[in-house]
Order: sequence, then C-alpha cells, then structure tokens
Amino acid sequence: MMIRTAAEQDFPGFLDLASQVEQWFGPMVEVPGFHDAVRAHLRASMALVAVDPGPTSPGPGPSPGPGPDLLGGLLFGAEPPAHHVHWLVVSDRARGKGVGRALMADATRRWVRGPGRIEVVTFGADHPGAAASGARVFYERLGFLPAEPAEPGPEGGSRQVFRRTVA
Repeated sequence: MMIRTAAEQDFPGFLDLASQVEQWFGPMVEVPGFHDAVRAHLRASMALVAVDPGPTSPGPGPSPGPGPDLLGGLLFGAEPPAHHVHWLVVSDRARGKGVGRALMADATRRWVRGPGRIEVVTFGADHPGAAASGARVFYERLGFLPAEPAEPGPEGGSRQVFRRTVA
C-alpha cells in the first residue's frame, strides 16, 4: 500500500468510496456540495489516498495512472492549533487492514504541529453505523477521546466529536 497526495484524477475514486458508506453517512455521490468539498481539498493538496501500487513490471513504458479503485481516502484541514479530519473512508475490501491507520499517520506527519489537537466528528454512540462501521473504536485506538455531541448528520443520525491532544 502507498499513501500519496490525491490529485484531480482521483475524484472518481472518492465518489466510489463515498458510495460504499452512504448507508451510514447519507447521500454524497450525487450531492454537489460533497463534490465541491472534495475538489476544494484536492486543489489545496489537503487530501490523501491509499492505493495498491500493484505488481511492478520491469521494462519501459508509462506506469498506470491513478484510477477509481482506491483503498481509502482522507480529507484534512489544519488551522493550528486545531486540525480536522473532515472525511476518512476505507473501501469495503480494505477495511481492517491498516489503511485508515496509515492515512491518519501520514496526515499527522504532513500537517499536524503541536501543541494542539486533532478533531473528528463521527457517529454518536446510539447511531446504527457506530458499531457496524467501527469508526468510534478506530478513533479510540488512535488515542482520540469522545467529547461533546455534534450536529446530527445529513441522514439524521447522532454525531459526536472525538479529540486527540498533540504535544
């Protein structure tokens, strides 16, 4: 697996990832505001993707370009001392294989400077997607602590801020 800064040609891959989690987060693929948010992160170089580089083949010729088959994607924002995970999704086929952890580690290395904090809004404890997605456990394992409730998601489900202090 390789983590790299996302580019415009990764946009279809972000839509593919979004289609895999709409049952938990609500509609994204057909929502212009989601498209705008992804493109803004791409332009600002504040988006990362996890890709499978595939087998290396010797010989001349161009390597295949990035396509929609991403293992994961992350949209990030940094306004020190606050840093924000705006969106993090791992593909169905890659969940539980360290992709989310690798995306977070790379984002932290690139963009987080302490002292400060990293914040993410994820499912509230009573949301049906909280257990099914594994999001709350994922962030807790990375050292995030549950904090205050957040506004409900577009599908009407509860949300909660998770926060990690950075020294």
